[in-house]
Amino acid sequence: MYSQEELREIVSKFVIYGDFLVAVPFGSGHINDTYQLTFDQGGVRLHYALQRINHQVFAHPEQVMENMDRVTRHLLNRIHASHIETRKRTLRLLRTYENTPCVQDTRGNYWRAYVFVENARSYDVLETPNQAYRAAEAFGDFQCNLVDLPGPRLHETIPDFHNTPKRLERLKQAFREDKVGRARSVRREFDFVVARADDTSRLLRLNAEGAIPERITHNDTKVNNILIDDLTGEGICVIDLDTVMPGLSLYDFGDMVRAGTSPAEEDEVNLSKVGMRFEMYEAIYKGFMSSAGAFLTPAERENLPFSGKLITLETGIRFLTDYLEGDVYFKTRRPQHNLERCRNQFKLVESIEAQMNRMIALLRH
Repeated sequence: MYSQEELREIVSKFVIYGDFLVAVPFGSGHINDTYQLTFDQGGVRLHYALQRINHQVFAHPEQVMENMDRVTRHLLNRIHASHIETRKRTLRLLRTYENTPCVQDTRGNYWRAYVFVENARSYDVLETPNQAYRAAEAFGDFQCNLVDLPGPRLHETIPDFHNTPKRLERLKQAFREDKVGRARSVRREFDFVVARADDTSRLLRLNAEGAIPERITHNDTKVNNILIDDLTGEGICVIDLDTVMPGLSLYDFGDMVRAGTSPAEEDEVNLSKVGMRFEMYEAIYKGFMSSAGAFLTPAERENLPFSGKLITLETGIRFLTDYLEGDVYFKTRRPQHNLERCRNQFKLVESIEAQMNRMIALLRH
């Protein structure tokens, strides 16, 4: 934990005018620590966000920030060119007095700051099909606006992040090594994955064949990574850009299906509450196609239904692997938290599989 004085010292490195009042923890992310900052600027209270980059997850924070800086500048230029009101449309990084997008503190941690987006919120669970449509539309628009990003290829901030076959191999290794003595208790979950092993390489194989191209993708399109405007209900700003890097468009769509179609949070232990709501899937599909459909290849379109199953399976694999390795990656609040998350995801996989024909039929409409 950081004291207010330590946070004040970190914040002082950024070009923010006014008097620092307080920093309070904000958000529910698994990886980074985020604070909402309050400043007094001539009697007006203004908010900013301060975020510590988890360098145990992101081994090269400077590459994360280079990606983020390039992407947000490009998005802002696109928004300006379209003559759209810009205040909420993209994260706006603050610069330091050395004109860099981040600072390193005395403990060796990296921090960034940006303008806090007011009168908008994220949702851990989407409540209506309209919210699902708007969120998917925003993520599709995010991809569309980065198709023409100039310059060299973005850094891979987490190499092989969505390489599902490698995720499977790591799970098998963790199961074999059984470092913390948990393998026996998860045999059923392990067998569930092994039975679907052939699915793990499908998208990468199509990419290698040239049917599915590499694009710039968010790679973590949970519903709480899009801000929904309080007044209009519009999906207005994509956040948590650490994993923006080269990837497949279907990764983003699949994660929207995973995170946005179940009425339950991803650690719900009552599995009777977990399942894919088809009306939410349909809204996500239509919202994404409304903004991204123009540039998708036939193979990308055809594999939209499958991608939801794949990314949900992959996420369950990641939770199960972390459980077997001793809960070293995801933040946990109780001893079996990662196992509960894993079981939740696998129940959702089964629900997606049961509705696959309806999802495929939607492609023909």
